Amino acid sequence: MVVLSKIYTKTGDRGETALGNGTRVPKFALRVDAYGGTDETNATIGLARLHSTGDMDAALSRIQNDLFDLGADLCRPDRDRDADAEYPPLRMTAAQTGRLEAEIDAMNERLEPLRSFVLPGGSALAAALHLSRTTSRRAERVIVELATQEDVNPDATRYMNRLSDWLFVASRIANDDGKADVLWVPGANR
Repeated sequence: MVVLSKIYTKTGDRGETALGNGTRVPKFALRVDAYGGTDETNATIGLARLHSTGDMDAALSRIQNDLFDLGADLCRPDRDRDADAEYPPLRMTAAQTGRLEAEIDAMNERLEPLRSFVLPGGSALAAALHLSRTTSRRAERVIVELATQEDVNPDATRYMNRLSDWLFVASRIANDDGKADVLWVPGANR
């Protein structure tokens, strides 16, 4: 259980932060950027939830929790030492990505195939989900870059890849099952 009795510690005043295993790194370290990107994505989903209800809100709540799991995974390097850790780190699993895939498939069954690219917009919820989608794509790029330099759980990368797809399909659901999508018209303003 996490207990935070004091919010500021002053330990980062010189531009460093601690990873989940206690290692001190610069705040601009790629690993910190990777889990920071998941936190940004989580914050944008929190904004989207201001406009969501019912099943959509429940799904977004699950995703927010998954994103905290993902941040916990990313802040603990050295997966090969997991078995020796006093407190085993939380790791993303294939089941979390599988749940996203099943939800994407279920949502997509309600939608007509696209005949053009979709512009971000439409309803307030759809616009917010598009913002979350683009934020998750940026976070994914950082995680993929990190994985070229350090050990990263492949399930973490897969989850972020699938999340942006989930957010795209959910944005179409939020636009009256795609009927209110704002479609790109190539060259419309030439």
